[in-house]
Amino acid sequence: VQLQASGGGLVQAGGSLRLSCAASGSIFSSAPMAWYRQVQGKQRELVAFITGEGSANVADSVMGRFTISRDYAKNTVFLQMSSLKPDDTAVYYCHAILSSGKEYWGKGTLVTVSS
Repeated sequence: VQLQASGGGLVQAGGSLRLSCAASGSIFSSAPMAWYRQVQGKQRELVAFITGEGSANVADSVMGRFTISRDYAKNTVFLQMSSLKPDDTAVYYCHAILSSGKEYWGKGTLVTVSS
């Protein structure tokens, strides 16, 4: 059982990237999932969240620029990032929490936005 994040990279300010988080195991199909990000030396912050039913929310700092979605058939959660800013540079982590309370974290994927 694991979460595999991918899609990070280097992009110029104003550009777009799409992150993917593939979950192995059907137990994730109805689990709330989220994307967090962390800059070295700072606390990890919640970027976007999606419920098992597909209700989505994003942080104020990325509202209007980032969208979270999920593909139930592929057991994958996406983070579409547009109009990227240098401040969005961070390691992005996907997260899931099961009804039992058990939490899972994927390995981070680095997003670097150049000015």
